[in-house]
Amino acid sequence: MKKHTLLITLSMSLLVLAGCQNVSNTSIVSESGLSNKEKVLALLDSFNTGDKQAIGYINSQKYIQHNLAVADGLAGFGAVMTNAPAQGFKADVIRAFEDGDYVVTHTNYDFFGPKVGFDVFRFENGLIVEHWDNLAPITPPNPSGRTQLDGERGLTDLDKTAINKQVVEQFANEVLLAGKMDNLATLVNPQKYLQHNSQVADGLDGLAAALKYFADNGLVMQYDKVHKVLGKGNFVLLISEGKFGTGDHVAYYDLFRLENRQIVEHWDVIQNIPERSEWKNENGKFQFKH
Repeated sequence: MKKHTLLITLSMSLLVLAGCQNVSNTSIVSESGLSNKEKVLALLDSFNTGDKQAIGYINSQKYIQHNLAVADGLAGFGAVMTNAPAQGFKADVIRAFEDGDYVVTHTNYDFFGPKVGFDVFRFENGLIVEHWDNLAPITPPNPSGRTQLDGERGLTDLDKTAINKQVVEQFANEVLLAGKMDNLATLVNPQKYLQHNSQVADGLDGLAAALKYFADNGLVMQYDKVHKVLGKGNFVLLISEGKFGTGDHVAYYDLFRLENRQIVEHWDVIQNIPERSEWKNENGKFQFKH
């Protein structure tokens, strides 16, 4: 009951803020002294605590929503919070990093059931103005015993951000988009590659077995377009569009960890993109500013 009351209070604050001018946000930003990543962590933790101050890190006049199941602006987010189940929502951020004006999080959610999610927030002048995400149900461990969220968390190799993003872009262009496997063992470390996809085992052998299963059963895993590459140090997030399974139109969010210019670990969330008639906003699933 207490958790539900906190969420009702938070959702009402969101709805009120959505109809107000953005005067209070400026003072909150100037007084907080927090990094953009810390603001996002505080906002997601407000799911657990009901902290109303964290709402002030969102620009109430410019907030653009790319979750197609949620109406635009703070009013849309507030409406979701108002309809929370009795037990409320929970958010446990496992990984987070900044890349310029963007903050990326990898989160264990209780959001209408257990889910894993990637969220991307864009900031302007210290305030959140745009949000993208991909969500999927929590599944049992994969054939190698790994879950969708466990594995390495620490940010390292901060001086190698640019080169690691280049490696992932090359992997995307050559392997995922063009289907060329010539450099696969160079881009991915065959001895160290750890897999967190719920259906795929570790190593290149596990990946090959998964691809064979798809081919044998007439299924597809097709990448058509890369929309954004975001990274910090040893972590790089690739956001793409394509087809999956029986040909469903999907968004791919792939998180890679790299060591010595090679991919050594992978997490992902694949989410279907609904038909246009089902969208609750007109912002699209991607539409990143480059």
